[in-house]
Amino acid sequence: MIVARTSRLTLRWLDAGDAAFVLALVNDPDWLRYIGDRGIRGLDDALAYIESGPRAMYQRLGYGLFAVTLSRGGQPIGMCGLIQRDTLPGVDIGYALLPLYRGQGFALEAAQACVALAREQFGLRRLLAIASPDNAPSARLLGKLGLRFEQLLELVPGSDLVALYVGEI
Repeated sequence: MIVARTSRLTLRWLDAGDAAFVLALVNDPDWLRYIGDRGIRGLDDALAYIESGPRAMYQRLGYGLFAVTLSRGGQPIGMCGLIQRDTLPGVDIGYALLPLYRGQGFALEAAQACVALAREQFGLRRLLAIASPDNAPSARLLGKLGLRFEQLLELVPGSDLVALYVGEI
């Protein structure tokens, strides 16, 4: 299901056909460094992640992490979307792109589409985001979205600190 289009991108629900793409993305060194190891080591793990994570959230809330694809050709280049975590007091925006597609404005374009979805389709007026404190590119992107650093926090006791960003949309 397509949820948004921009001049260069299409955002759509992830499905079983995205397992190989998800496997590559979640094992990218930057994903592992800034987001964390999800323990996804094979296609079956990637499929289980898609079904129990994004697809379950679509069914429950209507949103989740979406596949970010190039409008021309439909190739998946990343994920971006809205996430409801038990550990945060609101919906947060998340994103990640394959290395080849970073630094070209795709993440900002996809994130802006998700902010519009959050506001226009889901009636949200406030968004959160979390990022590794040393992820300067993410901090810059969040600033462009109008989110501002609020505090460092542990999502779960004993975990690494993450930077929490908050913004009115």
